Amino acid sequence: MKDMSYLRVMERKNEIMKQAIGIDYQQFELSPIAFDYERMMKEVGYSLNEIKEIQSETGVGNTPLLELKNITRLVRKISKPGYGAKIYLKDEAANPSGSFKARRASVSVYHAEKHGYRGVVAATSGNYGAGVASQAAMRGLKCIIVQEVYDSTGLGQPEILEKGRKCEAYGAEVLQLSVGPELFYTFLKVLEETGYFNASLYTPFGIAGVETLGAEIIEEIRKREGKDPDAIVVTHAGGGNLTGTARGVQKMDALDTKIIGASVDLSGLHMASDKAFNRKAFTTGHTGFGMPFATWPDRADVPRNAARALRYMDRYVTISQGEVFYVTEALAQLEGLERGPAGNTSLAAAIAIAREMKEDQIVVVQETEYTGAGKHPSAQLTLAIEQGIEVRRGNPADDKPGERIIIPEEPAQIHVKDVDLDKVRQSYLKNVVEKIHINSVNKLELTFLAQEIKESEAYVLRILQEMGVNLK
Repeated sequence: MKDMSYLRVMERKNEIMKQAIGIDYQQFELSPIAFDYERMMKEVGYSLNEIKEIQSETGVGNTPLLELKNITRLVRKISKPGYGAKIYLKDEAANPSGSFKARRASVSVYHAEKHGYRGVVAATSGNYGAGVASQAAMRGLKCIIVQEVYDSTGLGQPEILEKGRKCEAYGAEVLQLSVGPELFYTFLKVLEETGYFNASLYTPFGIAGVETLGAEIIEEIRKREGKDPDAIVVTHAGGGNLTGTARGVQKMDALDTKIIGASVDLSGLHMASDKAFNRKAFTTGHTGFGMPFATWPDRADVPRNAARALRYMDRYVTISQGEVFYVTEALAQLEGLERGPAGNTSLAAAIAIAREMKEDQIVVVQETEYTGAGKHPSAQLTLAIEQGIEVRRGNPADDKPGERIIIPEEPAQIHVKDVDLDKVRQSYLKNVVEKIHINSVNKLELTFLAQEIKESEAYVLRILQEMGVNLK
């Protein structure tokens, strides 16, 4: 019998992961800093056409692209003359599990079936679990979802509880845990004990599955408008949504389309804190994931994360909790679409961004998600009030995560805040220096780092030299 204590299991994590994913990440390593990202994506993943075929087998993809005529009309009313871009929305709620995560899950579950695994495991509190469970049911595989649901008092997030219910509806076994380090430990134990496939969010399979979403957006906008969209707004959390969408856009040669990440501003709330766990009104698509994963993507449950948002992000903005709740209601009442919170994060940002753009320009919101009892604004706002958080109408600039949720009184109050991408890039480089313990880099590593943060080698070298790191 193996020692299943916390320390011994964590010592075996690399061995467990290699067995559960079937990827030898070592073959892509170039140095302690650099690895061959594109080779990993090409050799381990699937081509765009192969993914389209895989997804067509289970009804994933080819979701409707909807022009939000009423919201566009509203935006133009509150914009200066000649401004207010046309807003399109990709309705990913039409996927079998109700979100774009079905695309990520489809390739992983297909790969697991192809290689003889009897089941799949995923550690997620979000829509991805439902995507994996749905795809596993279609392909006849067992499924276990490990969820972080409760604080230490046993109080569960309504949105996460709803997602757990959905996973169980698809026949998955759901292990519900409290916030803390037991999530990864339990996940590893389940993988080792079952021998199931690790359907991680962050493998090349998961990221490649989202490439079809970016490609479809470009194909459909070209068909309807005769040109490429000027901007695509992507809800940004762990980075896979943005990375996969952007790669699909690039594969369609839409090189002038700007990729804009958008997160709910939850600054000041520590995501791993038991005390803060139920003081946030959003469980994904927020800065608690968006910032850490942008500045150090390899914090994931695989040795090398295939989701690397800084490689693709042209702009990064935040939006307040109250603004997203307001836009959720606006989408339902103006467009007849009741959708969940994650996609409405990017929609809220797109409304503000569209006001900066001219009327002949196009901005696409690249996802929606299903809604349900726990995902509805009333459930999350009720929890907030029970936690002593003030909820009122007013100026959303007064919103303060963990203390106040301010819902706008009018649409003109919706604004984005730009994140300083230079600071994010510098934080990434600082993490490289501190976590890998380097005092010099070679030319290959310099090139890799420049690609990682979408900047010039001269920029990277200047920042590194300010940290005392020189070129060999």
